[in-house]
Amino acid sequence: MEAVFLSFVFMLTIFLGFELISKVPSTLHTPLMSGSNAISGITLIGALATLKTEHTNFAIILGTLAVIFATINVVGGYAVTNRMLEMFKKKDKGGAK
Repeated sequence: MEAVFLSFVFMLTIFLGFELISKVPSTLHTPLMSGSNAISGITLIGALATLKTEHTNFAIILGTLAVIFATINVVGGYAVTNRMLEMFKKKDKGGAK
């Protein structure tokens, strides 16, 4: 019974997440992405802390994967945010230096 309940919650979160993300206007995308990068940074710290405290092989493998994926998410997210912010900067069209 618990597996059915957890599956229901998982499917509900997928639907809710899709509905929320599809309703976000493009002007709010950059601030929301910066916030999600901060959450991924917290995930990275938690994965590092878990990796240090656990000593079973399975926990070490999962902790290592969590560190790798959270790092990719943080670095990629900040790179995309930086590129989006560059689009809003005014370009210098003169020869002024």
